Amino acid sequence: MKKKLFEGSLYAVGASLWWGVIGVIYFKFVSFASPIELTIHRTLWTALLLVFTTTYFSKWQEFIKICKSWNTLALLFITGLLVSINWFTWLYSISINNMLDASLGYYIFPIFSVFLGKIFLKERVNRNKIISIVLVFISMVYLLIGFKNIPWIGLVVAITFSLYTLIRKKINVSSDLGLFIETLLISPIAIVLFFLLVFDNVNIFGFNNPELSFYLFIAGFMTLVPLFMYIKGFELIGIGPASMIFFLTPTAQFFLSIFYLNQPLDLEKLISFIFIWIAVLIYLNELRKE
Repeated sequence: MKKKLFEGSLYAVGASLWWGVIGVIYFKFVSFASPIELTIHRTLWTALLLVFTTTYFSKWQEFIKICKSWNTLALLFITGLLVSINWFTWLYSISINNMLDASLGYYIFPIFSVFLGKIFLKERVNRNKIISIVLVFISMVYLLIGFKNIPWIGLVVAITFSLYTLIRKKINVSSDLGLFIETLLISPIAIVLFFLLVFDNVNIFGFNNPELSFYLFIAGFMTLVPLFMYIKGFELIGIGPASMIFFLTPTAQFFLSIFYLNQPLDLEKLISFIFIWIAVLIYLNELRKE
């Protein structure tokens, strides 16, 4: 049991730090491409690599079964759009050196998910989780008043990922096959967008730039490795501990934004983060009890 817990924790920690550190450094490195082109390549190459993993894990029968349900395909198309918007917004935050807002989004998305679960799935929410939700809204209102604008990057990241997890709860498909079908369904849109970039001569990927094109191809690999690590950790230690460990991701992004991207942290934003951190601590304590 201890070995299982230790191994699962290693996978979950590895995935969270991959998303929070390696992923940030890689996508900052390839930010010579626009966020829209990076989103395109992340979609296409993830779909291609998932062809091989689906074959390796002998999941084609399960894939075909899922594809026979038009309702499931429609929901996966919606979740595909949501995850694409989430990816684009996160990549945009890196391109403009504003990872603080993105990390804010990933801090609050689990608490947003609790709120949405209460509204749409009638899930039970105790007093402490309600306090967490209220603190998140106080933080957002404070940012709105302090900056006279909406922290839209953090909100888009949180809302798209919260809606994504909400809808995926209603679809009984594995994470890898779900992502495979999502990226397949979004791929035609991605291909059209890529040809528009080529038509405007603003694309980076192409035969004229083989080295840069290879760097962009790695986007699929960078997406899948932490996903499979997190799935493995989730299977070994369960959703509660895995969700707690996930908070390493926005924490790492927070510190990278300050010390790697040199983004200033002003007092108003720090106060807002303190509200969020208190909400997260309350939420984590509730996860620990489950």
